[in-house]
Amino acid sequence: MTTTTIRLPAAQPPGTVLGTAPDIGESADAYRAAGGYGADTGPGELLAHLDASGLRGRGGAGFPAAVKLRSVRDHGNQGNRGNQGEPDGRPVVVANGEEGEPGSAKDRWLLRARPHLVLDGLVRAAAITGAVRGFVYLSDPAAGESVRRALAEHPPPLPVEVVETDHTYVAGEETAVVRRIDGGPALPAAKPPRPFEQGVGGAPTLVSNVETLARIALTAARPDLRLDIARGTLVTLSGGPAGAVLTEVPYGIPLRALASRYGVPDAAGALMGGLFGGLVDARALDLPLEPGALTAADTALGCGAIRFLAPGACPVTCAADAAAHLAAESARQCGVCVSGTSAVGDALAALAAGTAGPDTAERLDRWSRGLRGRGACGLLDAAAGLAGSLLRAFPGHVRSHLAAPCPVCAAAAPAEGSHRLTVAVPEIADPRTAASPAPLPGPLPVPLSSPRPAPPQSPLPALKGTP
Repeated sequence: MTTTTIRLPAAQPPGTVLGTAPDIGESADAYRAAGGYGADTGPGELLAHLDASGLRGRGGAGFPAAVKLRSVRDHGNQGNRGNQGEPDGRPVVVANGEEGEPGSAKDRWLLRARPHLVLDGLVRAAAITGAVRGFVYLSDPAAGESVRRALAEHPPPLPVEVVETDHTYVAGEETAVVRRIDGGPALPAAKPPRPFEQGVGGAPTLVSNVETLARIALTAARPDLRLDIARGTLVTLSGGPAGAVLTEVPYGIPLRALASRYGVPDAAGALMGGLFGGLVDARALDLPLEPGALTAADTALGCGAIRFLAPGACPVTCAADAAAHLAAESARQCGVCVSGTSAVGDALAALAAGTAGPDTAERLDRWSRGLRGRGACGLLDAAAGLAGSLLRAFPGHVRSHLAAPCPVCAAAAPAEGSHRLTVAVPEIADPRTAASPAPLPGPLPVPLSSPRPAPPQSPLPALKGTP
């Protein structure tokens, strides 16, 4: 599960989540010195900036952040009554740092390296929604330690509690987050109601990804850069020769440019959005990294995790690994999810092993269309989408696997399948023993949303990682 150590990124300009020292944990003093916690942008003004920028959530669904904030605020104003700890139903805000996708490392890095940026965003979200209580929800012990230290360094104006959970694929789903905070299991619940209607303790609850909150804090500090902040995004890239890469890029950059700069210039395709976006072939790499364009092409940006398929890699192996992971991570609450993910996983495993029956492609096609929307969360949809994407993007590979065993698949040890999908968590130096560089003054020298010069033919700035 380890990845090759690769070079660290240079300091990034203001308005970026990576910041000036991506490899050093940011202390409260360093964050305040860079302008954090001190912005005088009020809640109403900030909400207007978020509306104007079009900031979308970074947890996977890409829902407009301003709409979500306003919905929680409005339900709180209606006087919904909570049943546990919030007797007047005033809203609750949750920073969701539970990163279920095996190919993503951004949220854990963010909580380890820039906890004050997340907490600043959480406090500002509370001010917008009228929330009186906050939570930081996570499963990474190192992230938990970092957040608790940050809370002690700079106590927020409302009570904020760290809630830890076991790491699973479904634990970060918003209703699972609410159930766990309320003392139950981290498992998805039936909907409606949604958390923005009735969440923690029955109160309207904002469940927001930690990168989304970080971008809210950046917008409050630099509203002049609101468009650049909204259109920049963290991506976790894997599948290349040098291990995993965590970097920050603007919307609109072609997938092929990412692959080229990452060291896979002749990539055969990619596994998109963690596991949720399915497989795409090499032609799809001409698509821009932009949520709307990817959705229109029947794939997804999701959490920003992209696994490129190197030349010679077999997409069937990749699909089988992903399906096996999904089947193992089923919450086992919905019978159709248990049977559906297992069926898809078994069929793809047989296809990779060269033992699939002649009707395997037909069954995968039927499941890809018939299983969507039938589970309590998106896990079954991911499995169905994965099967359909393999058939659409790589029909020739499917046919060849039905005709004869694949030597590439045979060489890939099945027991290591889930490990192949897992990326490293970046190493972060303790801020108490490492000096942070001075903040960079002034606006972005090249706005993230502006055209850029041709990228150098070298790997993207990367964080060295540990499991």
